[in-house]
Amino acid sequence: MVKPTVAIVGRPNVGKSTIFNRIVGERISIVEDIPGVTRDRIYSSAEWLTHDFNIIDTGGIDIGDEPFIEQIRQQAEIAIEEADVIIFLVNGREGVTAADEEVAKILYKTKKPVVLAVNKIDNPEMRADIFDFYALGFGEPFPISGSHGLGLGDLLDEAAKHFPKFETDEYPEDVIKFSLIGRPNVGKSSLVNALLGEERVIVSDIAGTTRDAIDSMYVYDGQEYVIIDTAGMRKKGKVYESTEKYSVLRALRAIERSDVVLVVLNAEEGIIEQDKKIAGYAHEAGRAVIIVVNKWDAIEKDEKTMKEFEEKIRDHFQFLDYAPIVFLSAKTKKRVHTLLPVINMASENHAMRVQTTILNDIIMDAVAMNPTPTDNGRRLKIYYATQVAVKPPAFVVFVNDPELMHFSYERFLVNRIRDAFGFEGTPIRIYARERK
Repeated sequence: MVKPTVAIVGRPNVGKSTIFNRIVGERISIVEDIPGVTRDRIYSSAEWLTHDFNIIDTGGIDIGDEPFIEQIRQQAEIAIEEADVIIFLVNGREGVTAADEEVAKILYKTKKPVVLAVNKIDNPEMRADIFDFYALGFGEPFPISGSHGLGLGDLLDEAAKHFPKFETDEYPEDVIKFSLIGRPNVGKSSLVNALLGEERVIVSDIAGTTRDAIDSMYVYDGQEYVIIDTAGMRKKGKVYESTEKYSVLRALRAIERSDVVLVVLNAEEGIIEQDKKIAGYAHEAGRAVIIVVNKWDAIEKDEKTMKEFEEKIRDHFQFLDYAPIVFLSAKTKKRVHTLLPVINMASENHAMRVQTTILNDIIMDAVAMNPTPTDNGRRLKIYYATQVAVKPPAFVVFVNDPELMHFSYERFLVNRIRDAFGFEGTPIRIYARERK
């Protein structure tokens, strides 16, 4: 299901990142504490009552050395392009400023709904100061306090009124949906073209369920696939070329709709921080992941080159230790044929269920091999386990006290499950629950 997207827009120092973190809440703090997961982000998932949505913090978009007004214009442009609802944030202590009016002029051009939020209204007496903001022309201003968390419920209620209703994907269960994500110029479009080349039966081009995305559906060796396009179908321009963080915004919706995500790297340029950030979203979303090293034809190689590159990937992407690595060249089509079997394998493992009796045998053998940890004289007791979900595979382990389940022991159990059942290509979730 595609989620609506909310963007927080405003001039610098009005508290955009504070509001972002307040709305996101504990989502950031529960990101897995594994080396290699990049923690700073401008895009996250959030919940309000019955609504799941994505949220953009435009204050986290670094445009570079552009002039002040140009920066906020570019940030607002990105938000206008990507968001379904825009929260226009202003500083209630400073009143309406010239920069606020500049942002307002930009937002007048969009047909997206705009909700005006007046931040830093920390007590009821300050509410009398918000009426000047009616002059910005966006209707009723909502008084909030990022530092104290006040007024956010009313603000989110108003934003949720404008959430669009997205249709669900109407593909059969056995169709494998996959997307290609990565920085600009890693060769995503070339790889799509290589996959859709000869020996493929192209069924149709179907308009995607969200905005300009195009789903390319085709059949190979009796299996139906849908490629969910993340390439730059939208307008080109300086704003999009000047920030690689924009590629994250384009990738998120494709990840949501995918079974399998291909994280495409450029063999010529190596690995940079942005690659890890983009891959981290696929991991956190619980999608099956394959790391694809493109442009492998463009580098000089000997018998050690591939192994050394793979070791470098494993070092940088420690949180994707389950992801297979495929080396290929979209340009020459060399080794492209090796990709689809890996996609099939990852998709199958992503949806795999295991028998409860066999699972518990594996868990008990693991406990016998490596006894459970203790804390202040209390030992973790594991009673039994069961699989509760697929895509990704999720397991509940019933214990005497979930607080005793140390992260390192959880990782140990995940590794034992992988040793027994494989699950290559897919993350695994384990949840400790107290036995009632």
